[in-house]
Amino acid sequence: MSNAMKKHDFPEIPTTEALEAELKRVQNKDRYRSMLGRAVYILLTVAAAAVLLATLFLPVMRIYGTSMAPTMESGDITVAIKNSDIDSGDVIAFYYNNKVLVKRVIGRAGDWINIDETGTVTVNGTELEEPYLSSQALGDTNIELPYQVPDGKFFVMGDQRETSIDSRNTAVGCVSQEQIVGKVVWRIWPFANIGMIR
Repeated sequence: MSNAMKKHDFPEIPTTEALEAELKRVQNKDRYRSMLGRAVYILLTVAAAAVLLATLFLPVMRIYGTSMAPTMESGDITVAIKNSDIDSGDVIAFYYNNKVLVKRVIGRAGDWINIDETGTVTVNGTELEEPYLSSQALGDTNIELPYQVPDGKFFVMGDQRETSIDSRNTAVGCVSQEQIVGKVVWRIWPFANIGMIR
């Protein structure tokens, strides 16, 4: 070794403390990346499960139009239940011409439906109690009354009888089980009106 070489010509050897600090920094960086990866994975899994749940079991729908007023208004966001037993009085969503309509079930297969000039509805000869209506109307009706609901079908009407186009008109007709998206059971927006749909 030449005497001309000085101490500063060699790289300085790091201290044990410096090595330990660098090791901790690298370990923390790896731990942070691992935690971030796990968090992203969990979020993606939860999002996928929520989409699957909403698509298969609990469809979420926005209401457009006024055919179900005053029960539901345009802009309301609702949740339906798939594969639920459908009964008279239930509100259902169903497919019609690449759209989803929301109406109330008035009669089931085999029921005789009649509507008089004032809009009073009778099912199998018994006048229907309809506390959800703000007014009655015969509306846009072109079917022959009294009308018997065909097998495997549901007779539906909107709660806004003056404007709703529904089973009273052959343009929509009765709804088959295959068309039904689900029973509309819950309003989740607006917050002031959150609650069950009756």
